[in-house]
Amino acid sequence: MLEDKQSLQCRHFVTYTGVTLPLRLITPLEGEGLDRRLTYFRGYYNAQEQLVVVEKIVYSEVEFEHHYEYHDDGRLKSAKMIEADDAPRIMEFN
Repeated sequence: MLEDKQSLQCRHFVTYTGVTLPLRLITPLEGEGLDRRLTYFRGYYNAQEQLVVVEKIVYSEVEFEHHYEYHDDGRLKSAKMIEADDAPRIMEFN
């Protein structure tokens, strides 16, 4: 299900919008802006510009993360959600 993060493009954002999955990360952060943030989102994108992994960073620690897999037609296939002390949850989409 998961791609190696090293093969993905990493970008940073202030927040996200929407209530459906995958999350839509908005307000990009660049170099210096990232250094001054206590909370931000780190998104990893594949070659098709699909968000594959998103992490919420709080005080340099990962608070939660989502891992997304897509059908060949680009629709979301599954989402694995991992929160601090909870067991991972997996959602499947047709």
